[in-house]
Amino acid sequence: MIDAASLTMILDRNFGIIQRQIKDITHEQSLIQPPFRGNCMNWVLGHLVMSRERILIMTNQPTLWTEEQRQRYERNSEPIVDGKDALPFEKIAADLVTSQERIQTWLKNAKPEDLDVKIIPHGIPAPEPDPIWDWMEFLLWHEAYHLGNLEMLRQLTGMNDKVI
Repeated sequence: MIDAASLTMILDRNFGIIQRQIKDITHEQSLIQPPFRGNCMNWVLGHLVMSRERILIMTNQPTLWTEEQRQRYERNSEPIVDGKDALPFEKIAADLVTSQERIQTWLKNAKPEDLDVKIIPHGIPAPEPDPIWDWMEFLLWHEAYHLGNLEMLRQLTGMNDKVI
């Protein structure tokens, strides 16, 4: 079992890197598509917030997005190509901050038995329930996976900097 302090450390590390990767990115820049199979920064960051929505749901906290908004950034959703159906990048970034605060607070107050509650997260096909700690660890690993996407997408905007 991974404890709340370890989950918080991973959450905070991911959040810090995300904040550095999205710093000074405009909504228009967030819509730049990579020249290879992939998606824009708007979708990737939205996908991360959507994933955090799962954590909010599994910990019985208020969510930030409607089901329609979550679906737009769900795995296998269509690429965002013109921004008509994209959320404003500034909103996505602000919602990431709010999700960070809510998840941190929940983890700070979580008892070991809270982390041991077995669940199937919203929108994830799973054969059987697993403990919240296991799903949180998976979703935070998933978040870390996408950090590299953000780094490349940042460079596509012309930033030409080294963030990490």
